[in-house]
Amino acid sequence: MITLPRLLIAAPMSGSGKTTLMAGLCAAWRSQGRHVAPFKVGPDYIDPSYHTLAAGRPCINLDSWLVPPATITSLFARHSAGADLALIEGVMGLFDGYSGRADTGSSAHIARLTATPVVIVLDVRAQARTAAALVHGLRTFDPTITVVGVILNRVGSAKHHAMVADAIHTTTGVPVFGALHRDDELHLPERHLGLVPTSEPGRWQAWLAQAQARVIEQLDLDALWGAACTAPPLPSAAELLSPTPVPITAGPRPRIAVADDAAFSFHYHDNLALLREAGAELVPFSPMDAPSLPPAIGALYLSGGFPEIYAEQLAANHTLCAAIRTAAAQGLPIYAECGGLMYLTETLIDGEGQAYPMVGVLHGHSRMTPRLTLGYRTVQATTDTWLLAAGETLRGHEFHYSQWEHASDALTPAYTVLADEWCTTARPEGGIVGNVVASYVHLHFGACPELATRFVRAAQEYQCTT
Repeated sequence: MITLPRLLIAAPMSGSGKTTLMAGLCAAWRSQGRHVAPFKVGPDYIDPSYHTLAAGRPCINLDSWLVPPATITSLFARHSAGADLALIEGVMGLFDGYSGRADTGSSAHIARLTATPVVIVLDVRAQARTAAALVHGLRTFDPTITVVGVILNRVGSAKHHAMVADAIHTTTGVPVFGALHRDDELHLPERHLGLVPTSEPGRWQAWLAQAQARVIEQLDLDALWGAACTAPPLPSAAELLSPTPVPITAGPRPRIAVADDAAFSFHYHDNLALLREAGAELVPFSPMDAPSLPPAIGALYLSGGFPEIYAEQLAANHTLCAAIRTAAAQGLPIYAECGGLMYLTETLIDGEGQAYPMVGVLHGHSRMTPRLTLGYRTVQATTDTWLLAAGETLRGHEFHYSQWEHASDALTPAYTVLADEWCTTARPEGGIVGNVVASYVHLHFGACPELATRFVRAAQEYQCTT
């Protein structure tokens, strides 16, 4: 067992200021010499980029629907190794998860699985005493969750702060650890999928410095540290059974090219870590700038991101588009998710109707739409590929404002999306062309580490035949 001070930063709803508070806390404790391990509940790729920047170490996703709950504690312990403190940012409201009838996948579920005390962030810009009722409800709704304190956000004045804090403390007994005042400088830029990732150009360091300063000035860090230290002992990574991929030991070490730039930044850190554990050398490259694929690769990983924002630059890189087309025709294993699928189509049509030529491995075009496609998905492989066997079932996640139009009727879908609470009717999803497996569905390899082994094995086999 290990002693690991830890807190989960939750809220009654999205937009309460969790990300700002979490990043500010990571940076503040880091400035004091503490090593902070950051985590994010749910399938989000963007918020973790802020926490990675603030903590100086990768922010790890904890999603108890995508990944079996029994694996969550192992992931948490493994990625907390060497840290003085673990901080977890929640998702949406404290009890919001996969279903309205249960809290699987929610912040509360993660708090319970990791025995982590909860701090509630309340946006009180338009309320006073009612904040106490919210805290009372959140604290008593589920007695297995321990709410240890509150942080107020967007208070209007010292008097407002005192009024709300007094109401909460006298009626619930829950301590208030301080309050951030309304501050336009802490506002983060947003677009259609949420915040702008820190992989893109922006004033991220200046913003982080401001968030750190406000947290140090306006919150009681000593009291927060004391609350974190109330967390019970946690099993160490060595005490827990965590599924790992079978490493490739014989033959040359395969190289997998990984798209990684402002247009393609949606990677689960665990996916990349598991590929390395399986024996791969990962080679990052930029589809916007690289004139060709990295040399001597055995596979290509095209993740999600914002290709629609950078469509002009992607389209202008003719030599790389041609290189990927040639590699696909030669049988290079290519795995593409969401933005990666969009990049592989013939044309990307942005929100203004402007069309940009893309790689052209997949027939048809991807078009931006005003309609958000969002939700967890259970998918079943339609046929055998280097990644999956026909009939295998996995859990994944969709989050996009585009659709793939005019796909060839002869194209084999990558998956069948099975009917469930998020998807009312079964439907085909994605496509397979040669050794290209493309889909809008994001997968977390932590749910099935064998995927990493297969990915690496396919890369090795390709390298050995070329």
